[in-house]
Amino acid sequence: MKKGIHPENYRFVVFKDMSCDYSFVGRSTAVTRDTVIWEDGKEYPVVKLELSNESHPFYTGKTKFVDSAGRIDKFNKKYGAKRSN
Repeated sequence: MKKGIHPENYRFVVFKDMSCDYSFVGRSTAVTRDTVIWEDGKEYPVVKLELSNESHPFYTGKTKFVDSAGRIDKFNKKYGAKRSN
């Protein structure tokens, strides 16, 4: 491996899946402003995720509708919901 190309400021963070309210602790260099008190009583930065293994259909085996950031509304406004009467 090349020396000096990998970050050295890894720290423990809480990753939170916003679609199913699932959280886990891992290491990351991701910048975040939010923090949370974890089960061990320590305060960790929070990285918010749209999908994780707990909500992704490939891992759950279930089709779950996740409308992140109102994508369907944006599509309908842009292209219009065409109905035949």
